[in-house]
Amino acid sequence: MNDDKSIGSQQPNNPMHGVKLIDILEGLVAYYGWDELGEITNIRSFTNKPTIKSSLKLLRKTPWARAKVEELYMEILNK
Repeated sequence: MNDDKSIGSQQPNNPMHGVKLIDILEGLVAYYGWDELGEITNIRSFTNKPTIKSSLKLLRKTPWARAKVEELYMEILNK
């Protein structure tokens, strides 16, 4: 018997399952740019000398910021 399950069957109702935070952030930066992303999310570090590395660090330590970023990412996926 094969116990190996595909990613989709493990969490079929979670569209964020398997999506890396770096991919989310890079996608949002490509779509909006740092300045607009900072204005939309009200996250100051996105407008004050932002880098992917520093932003990932912030998002990993700040649940409310990560939630905003993930929600915004879902919005652009649904467009």
